[in-house]
Amino acid sequence: MAAKEIHIDSLSGAALGRQENEYVERKGLGHPDSISDAVMESISVALSQAYLETAGRVLHHNLDKGLLVAGQSTPKLGGGSIKAPMRLVIGDRATEQFGERRIPVAEIVETTARQWFQQNLRCVDSRAHLVLQNELQPGSAELVGIFETQPAGTSGIYTANDTSAAVGYAPLTETERLVLAAEHFLNSHDFKQQFPETGEDVKVMAVRRGRTLHLTVAMAFVDRYLWEEATYFHRKAAAQQSLTEFLETKLHNLDRVETAVNTLDQPGRGLDGMYLTVLGTSAESADGGQVGRGNRVNGLISLCRPMTLEAAAGKNPVSHVGKIYNVLSHHIANTIYHSVEGVEEVYVWLVSQIGQPLDEPWFASARLALAPGVTLDDVRPKVSEIIQHEIAGAAAFTARLIRGELPVC
Repeated sequence: MAAKEIHIDSLSGAALGRQENEYVERKGLGHPDSISDAVMESISVALSQAYLETAGRVLHHNLDKGLLVAGQSTPKLGGGSIKAPMRLVIGDRATEQFGERRIPVAEIVETTARQWFQQNLRCVDSRAHLVLQNELQPGSAELVGIFETQPAGTSGIYTANDTSAAVGYAPLTETERLVLAAEHFLNSHDFKQQFPETGEDVKVMAVRRGRTLHLTVAMAFVDRYLWEEATYFHRKAAAQQSLTEFLETKLHNLDRVETAVNTLDQPGRGLDGMYLTVLGTSAESADGGQVGRGNRVNGLISLCRPMTLEAAAGKNPVSHVGKIYNVLSHHIANTIYHSVEGVEEVYVWLVSQIGQPLDEPWFASARLALAPGVTLDDVRPKVSEIIQHEIAGAAAFTARLIRGELPVC
């Protein structure tokens, strides 16, 4: 199969990395929005495996309506307390019956969600600190029917369940790479070993002005590891210095990086002047989370890029274009960038039409920034070939989504 229409044109203006200003954000592992995305995606992967085992194919489900309701806590130097647990509301649709066979959806949801918290947030006891509210219901007859009337061909491809557009791009700019690197560093095992008082709730905001990168980090601290105000500020300064030194080793085109951590802090104000938590995440008290409000599928919120606003996490991996085309557009853009000489930057758009096969997008287009001396005619045939090839391989691509091999947040 193939796209009905592919349009390829040139990017006007300089590639983003050569522009004067750039703004990039990443919400880290323990941010409430990131928790919501990651847990719902984990449940979708687990359900998909159960459906394959029971029915031989992925059945109808969508879990992109998750809501993490903040609990209540009382942080205190030396260790505070949890007054009310977090509540994770899990929606929206899932198939619980295949013929005469029952699929244990509620049990899969419970086990998977609690395992995610246990494995990723080291201070959270998923039994004591989390209430699960499962609101999954059967799907509408029309959308469920997509899964009961799979195309007769051998490609194994489903039809699109929505009319939707997605966009992906490549390569990441140096700013984008450094933002990802910063959050991964702050949530790495080695960093937590060195700074156990830092929690997993990390948010990185980057502003690039010319060749200087300014980074502001919000990072929760865990109260049980800190006994006095002076220790908090001493350890925060050490963590900030460690981050700065790490990033300086990764500068390539940029000249310098400036970092700031927890800029709301005020020495001398006691608990009111420190970002202290009991569990290492603001979801314990200060801030709720929701699927789709966090990072895009490449792990970033890049405000100078075109972005897809669809929530990918938890969506069905075989029919929901809000997930499939979202991830696939980035994959195609990366393939073009790494395979076609003379392409310096590439954007790829895919548009679906509800009811049409996923390997026959309604429209597809690419916009390219080209190296000096390279023309569209030089690269258009290869770019078009790659787009067609990757779209034709949509069934294999969705199989990777089913297995959870491709991150979506």
